[in-house]
Amino acid sequence: MDTIWLTGAEWVAVLRIGLGLWWLESWRHKDRKGWFERGTGIAWASDVAAKHRWNAVRSGFDTVVAPRPRTMAYVVVYAELALGLGLVVGFLTPIALVGGLLLNLLYLVLMIHDWAEQGQNAMMALISLVALFAMSWQTWSLDSAVGFF
Repeated sequence: MDTIWLTGAEWVAVLRIGLGLWWLESWRHKDRKGWFERGTGIAWASDVAAKHRWNAVRSGFDTVVAPRPRTMAYVVVYAELALGLGLVVGFLTPIALVGGLLLNLLYLVLMIHDWAEQGQNAMMALISLVALFAMSWQTWSLDSAVGFF
C-alpha cells in the first residue's frame, strides 16, 4: 500500500515507534523514588483494587501484588521502560507488543471506573493490536536488520 508520503509498512512502523515513545513517557513521568522507596504506586493501586467492583480483581491483587509490593513496583516501572525501548528500536517487537497489550489490559481492568484512564489504555491496546497484526517489526527495526521474526 502506498500513500502520499510513506508506504503502509512505514506508517505502521511510525505507529509502533509512537507507541514506544508513549511507554517511555509513562516511564519518564513516574516518581521512581516514590514508587521504590515509599511504595506510592503500589499503595495507590492497592487502594484502587480494594474498592474495585469485581471480586476477582481484589483477590488477584491480594494474591499476586500485595505480598511483594517492592518487587511489583520494579516490575511495573521497568516493564514500561523495556516496552518503550523495545518498540522504539524494534527489538523483540512482537514480544513487546504482546507484553504492552497485556499491561494495558491489566491497567484497563484495574481502572474500570476511571474513564479518563480508559481512553489512554484502550488507545494503546488498539495500537498494539494494529502494530502486531500488521507485523510492524518488518520496517525500521533491529528485528528486521538482524533477521528476527
